[in-house]
Amino acid sequence: MSAGKATWLGVTFGMGAGALWGLVFLAPELSRPFSGLHIAIARYLFYGLFSACLLLPMWPRLKQLIGRREWLALAWLAFIGNVLYYVLLSTAVQLGGIAMTSLIIGFLPVVVTIVGSRATGAVPLRRLLPSLLLSVAGAVCVGWQALAMPKDGQFVTQLIGFGCGIGALLTWSAYAVGNRRWLVGLEGVTAHQWNLLTGVMTLLQALLLVPVALLLYRQPHALMDWVRLMGVGMGVAVFASLIGNNLWNRMSRLLPLTMVGQMILFETLFALIYGFLWDQRAPTVLEAMAFVLVILSVVSCLAAHREPRVAVG
Repeated sequence: MSAGKATWLGVTFGMGAGALWGLVFLAPELSRPFSGLHIAIARYLFYGLFSACLLLPMWPRLKQLIGRREWLALAWLAFIGNVLYYVLLSTAVQLGGIAMTSLIIGFLPVVVTIVGSRATGAVPLRRLLPSLLLSVAGAVCVGWQALAMPKDGQFVTQLIGFGCGIGALLTWSAYAVGNRRWLVGLEGVTAHQWNLLTGVMTLLQALLLVPVALLLYRQPHALMDWVRLMGVGMGVAVFASLIGNNLWNRMSRLLPLTMVGQMILFETLFALIYGFLWDQRAPTVLEAMAFVLVILSVVSCLAAHREPRVAVG
């Protein structure tokens, strides 16, 4: 596959992953009676169960390729990139709102791109500076109103939500970098299989969190609330975790880490679109500017990675 074709295919996979991952921002709103811990457990129980079923036919061959080192890596990646990240993200959305959380997560491309620029052979950071500045500007536009004008009496709540959002930013940045490095180094294991293995490990961690949730949250819930939680968990597991993660892993093998970071912007973009539909409103001027800045950021990142043409003659 040519470099140009791999790049555009990777961008397409990244866009698809962002469109599906944007749904996770709606899940906390759809499951309001429950905590972020409940929502994470529901999502990852279904993700793990579906992964185990799909992995079963592949296991006789796959078990020869996965050793203790790989299992430890899967345990770490499942924890920081799935369980801990989504607990923090869900709590941030419920306490601070979709806009503020989108702002914070919108800085993911900056963190991941800076880390990726240190790799051998990577595009120099100075060539990526325009793209980084555009992504920062877009992120600031997204959440400016939410941060500048908190509702009366909700400053402490907003502050806690902001802290959870920062935690989600750090944990997923670590996951994006670590997961990509493992995917590039693996031999004989496809991106889809690595996603399923991550799902199985996440299932084990989610099961351990069930008694924790029962001890921390003892208030009763109506039957229909539980049914809604299970439905939301199942939907997010299938679309965001199974399909979305698979697209992301495919993209991670095709693009350099400096471009992987920029692909996260699509999650922010689609999260905003879903948020507008949920709130039944049009974007504000600042939010519309954010859309334009996000698109320009990705385009400028693609331009920075384009190989210079050598003049002939």
